[in-house]
Amino acid sequence: MLGAVATTAAVVAAGAAGCAQPATPPVPAAPGAAAAPPRTLGRTGAQVDAVSLGGEGILRTTGRHREAVPVILEALRLGVRYCDTAPAYQQSQDYYGEAFKAAGPKARAQVFLASKTHARDRDGALRLLDDSLRRLGTDHLDLWQLHDLRELDELDAIFGKRGAIEAVEQARADGRVRHVGITGHHDPQILVEAMRRYPVDTVLCAINPADPARLPFLTTVVPEARRRGVGVIGMKVMAAGRLLHDRAASAGELIRYAASHADTVIVGCSSIAEVRENLGARSLPYPMPPAERAALEARVAPRAGRYDAFKA
Repeated sequence: MLGAVATTAAVVAAGAAGCAQPATPPVPAAPGAAAAPPRTLGRTGAQVDAVSLGGEGILRTTGRHREAVPVILEALRLGVRYCDTAPAYQQSQDYYGEAFKAAGPKARAQVFLASKTHARDRDGALRLLDDSLRRLGTDHLDLWQLHDLRELDELDAIFGKRGAIEAVEQARADGRVRHVGITGHHDPQILVEAMRRYPVDTVLCAINPADPARLPFLTTVVPEARRRGVGVIGMKVMAAGRLLHDRAASAGELIRYAASHADTVIVGCSSIAEVRENLGARSLPYPMPPAERAALEARVAPRAGRYDAFKA
């Protein structure tokens, strides 16, 4: 498995959000190296690996079951611990549901399953939750996240009367949801404020070496999460593939960088080969030393604006 990581990296294919293609090689691990020890995802207590399966790539498509379901099945075969999806990701949840069914009754239980809600009101969020459970073929989510927080007005709606937080409380009480999280890649201060308003269990935020240049998550959201015991999940690790396309860094460097700050990083895959490559990065050396992280940031800094276009 490590041989694949040493020879292939992930790059986003043109026109396919989150899909990865071969580019520059990542940092190789020692031959035969075992996966790094699991980490604890904040106060959830869940054990996760440095690299997890994202819900995008081939999974953020419609009508491509024959390609998408095998990607999930391969990740399950390789022992993935954390799986990400969302109602907004086209048929991603349907693909997961099919994969769990095909893999057998124990497949769902082996992963920490995370989905999301983009609804800001109680009733809309509960409708999305029930639809997610149906499509995923499960009776509960391990993590339900308030998706893509961007503005203070959204927080006011979520935490106001009949806001989505009431759906969270109800779903936790009746067992449909075990843990709650927030996600965002637009404005780090919105995530910090959300953590101040509610004791969330996790935060999913953007982490890559362009981050320090503008509106950084690493010096705001991550330390606030650590102070509160909130689990940290990294995304936008490869800046939608631009860092790889420009050969600014290898996939291995980018995964190591992000996973040195986060408990786990989610990476979308477009093929079985990419699942093997990306999950193989669990065996790379962690954490990346501070001097190496600083050098990577300095290398990326001249074009940082190209790699954080998702920010405010």
